[in-house]
Amino acid sequence: MKSALLLAVLLAAVPVFAQPAPATAITQPSVQMYSGRVPPAYPMAYSPATPEEIKAVLGRVLGYLEVASPVRVINRDTKEPVTDLTKLPPNPIFDRTDFLITSYEWGVTYAGMLLAAEVTGDARYRDYVVARLSAIAIVATHLRDRPAPAADSEPAGPQRLFALRGVLQPRSLDDSGAMCTAFIKASRAGVNPGQLRPWIDNYMKWIATGQFRLPDGTLARNRPMANALWLDDLYMGVPALAQMGALTGERKYYDDAVKQILQFSSRMFVPETHLYRHGWIQDMDPHPAFHWGRANGWAIIAMAELLSVLPEDHPGRAAVLAQFRAHAQGLAAVQGGTGLWHQLLDRNDSYPETSASAMFTYALARGINRGWLDPLVYGPVVSLGWNAVAKQVNAQGQVEGTCVGTGMGFDPAFYYYRPVSVFAAHGYGPVLLAGAEMITLREAKGSKADVSDGAVQFAPPPARF
Repeated sequence: MKSALLLAVLLAAVPVFAQPAPATAITQPSVQMYSGRVPPAYPMAYSPATPEEIKAVLGRVLGYLEVASPVRVINRDTKEPVTDLTKLPPNPIFDRTDFLITSYEWGVTYAGMLLAAEVTGDARYRDYVVARLSAIAIVATHLRDRPAPAADSEPAGPQRLFALRGVLQPRSLDDSGAMCTAFIKASRAGVNPGQLRPWIDNYMKWIATGQFRLPDGTLARNRPMANALWLDDLYMGVPALAQMGALTGERKYYDDAVKQILQFSSRMFVPETHLYRHGWIQDMDPHPAFHWGRANGWAIIAMAELLSVLPEDHPGRAAVLAQFRAHAQGLAAVQGGTGLWHQLLDRNDSYPETSASAMFTYALARGINRGWLDPLVYGPVVSLGWNAVAKQVNAQGQVEGTCVGTGMGFDPAFYYYRPVSVFAAHGYGPVLLAGAEMITLREAKGSKADVSDGAVQFAPPPARF
């Protein structure tokens, strides 16, 4: 009796999300049961999504963001709207909306919009980017070229530029990396290249020469402690360097991007798990390994972005590709049963998180599409991943289940209890990227994805067996 009571107490103490999914109860045998054909009760769609289904999800996201993040310039002094950007007042600023259109999260969103435009042929995605990047460039140029104010007439220097400080005077990789990537991708796609180039160069100056680095050149920060590596910074640095290499043809940018991947990996990749730790502090010994989902997402996307433009003959390409494949193997091994990955990837009692799941889906699908990964192995992974991510996009087009902005921690509670919000901007760009890459995968010539013997397979079965 005491043993039974103790077992009941222990079971009650286990969090709901830590318990295994319940098996489907069958109360009455049937003909299907005897042939093994009882349909599973999946909590999400299981069959591979069609391109039309994926486009519908992306369309909802676009519709929401058009309303939630409009281009709205106002007169800072009078708060009146500015309807003609060729006639700007002395102090124009961007009015606050649900999302900040100059933040690093929105740099990822612009990249997602551009890819969605390319894949779907729907000009609305491109128009979204053109309207916002053009407005940012126009207002930033106006503020840059203004005469310095009289000391007694208005706030001087950075104070009067606060609305666009990250564009005009970047001081971190968060200010510069993702937005620089978006500006270069837009410019390479023909979006006002002359207008955007000065700001590309301004961002790149910080990334290449302004950001603090370790003595070996690894991009680093001095927070929360001295000589800290944030895995997030692989995305904040590498895609911009890679895109600058593609834009200019200068090898030095590719060389720096490759160096970042390899030098971060030498310190932060854990061979036993094939996953990255979130943070690395030079003076810590040993180095704790918290495999935060979104940080691993930044890493795998950074490698995918670099491989997408890195010349085939670059001496570092083979090493980057090997690292990409090793990470992909680790990520596939820890995918959750619903298709989402967990907040701490190797801890299934941490909550499923959407932004990381979308990042992994995008990067692995791109790996299949570019021939870096075996579709037989990774096709089912990304199919399930996309279906799970799509379920997180609500009817309004908001992305649910995204962890809010997160610093670096060295205890599990820090990660377990980070809130989620539909206003966590990190979720929207990755969903657009994942959806666009999945459309490419599903529309690829010769691509075949079917449910065979009840399971998703990305290759035709033998004719006979």
